[in-house]
Amino acid sequence: MRNATLVRLGFLIALPFATCLAHAETPAAIPTGDELTRTIASLDTKVFDAYNHCDLKTFGEYFSTDVEFYHDKGGLMTSRDAVVDATRRNICHKVRRELVGSIEVYPIKDYGAIEIGTHKFCQIDTGKCEGTGKFFHVWRYQNGHWQMTRVMSYDHQPIPPPK
Repeated sequence: MRNATLVRLGFLIALPFATCLAHAETPAAIPTGDELTRTIASLDTKVFDAYNHCDLKTFGEYFSTDVEFYHDKGGLMTSRDAVVDATRRNICHKVRRELVGSIEVYPIKDYGAIEIGTHKFCQIDTGKCEGTGKFFHVWRYQNGHWQMTRVMSYDHQPIPPPK
């Protein structure tokens, strides 16, 4: 009888700690409203900071392994490795990306968010910004982490010279 009482007492003492541990491991819910917009804007800043500094390890972590990346000039890439390799070959130490204006963010129920915006690309060596493009990113929130699962980069145009 004494052992059963000790087991029950141990269970009652451990229960609140186990509940706290389980709660601590549960990822936060997908933010909504302005908080979702701030979250996606922060992610955009982080992913393109890694892009601009050729931090390919960090850059790659923002894409799902099976990302679909559609580019009007470059075609389709269907893996994180392909996106990172194309960035290494075509972007690193050559071009930087700058956001033009603000982004639009729309929630996707039980999944994540859509991010829409415009960006421009500038040569690293001259600083001259030569082209703009539009983008559409689908962000998934899973297990406490955000990753892009679909990327569309389109309507790339040269920036006309000033008159």
